[in-house]
Amino acid sequence: MMKVVLIGGSGATGRALVQLMLKSKEITEIVVLLRRVSFEEHIKLKQVIVDFENLTDFEQVIQGNVAISCLGTTLKDAGSKDAQWKIDHDLNLQFAALAKKNGFPTFLLLSAVLADPASKIFYNRMKGSLEQDVKALDFNRLIIFQPGGLIRPNTDRLGEKTAIAALRIFNTIGLFKTYEPLSVGQVAMAMLQAINHYTTGIHTVTVKDIQKLAAETS
Repeated sequence: MMKVVLIGGSGATGRALVQLMLKSKEITEIVVLLRRVSFEEHIKLKQVIVDFENLTDFEQVIQGNVAISCLGTTLKDAGSKDAQWKIDHDLNLQFAALAKKNGFPTFLLLSAVLADPASKIFYNRMKGSLEQDVKALDFNRLIIFQPGGLIRPNTDRLGEKTAIAALRIFNTIGLFKTYEPLSVGQVAMAMLQAINHYTTGIHTVTVKDIQKLAAETS
């Protein structure tokens, strides 16, 4: 019997993960923190409309066994690096800290390949800093996912489409396998499978690991 609390459910990966969890017999309740209602009603699903500027006001709904963050935005959508950092780092960390405070033994974090707190590249540094800070919370079990390019259904991001197309070409000749594009469905399947696959401790799940886990659920 498992209760999951998830942030970032309106994004492509989060949405795919929620749909998979609704079909899981092991997961009995899913609480999704959202800015607006984003899913059809379901007996196992509770959509909590949250003011993310005041997340601590909703601490009482962050109760369960597994906390998951799929929250993230782009620099374009955020409008500035400071705004993106506030969402991708600060808000994620605040959610993780509340989950830790409320006794969650397990936390799943959707990060990115090449996350590194010492990186000169802003995005990689932001993701690496988040990983580092969540690790410091000392969850009994922390599972960090580091996909490369994400294939989102019906995406309207031109840069994303171009990057994915280029990566696929390079992958066919054996280059940049670390960045091999994954569908959000693959990542979501791997995240669900990881809950039972990994034991206590900190686990970093690479592109190849994600592919293996996803294949186990297909």
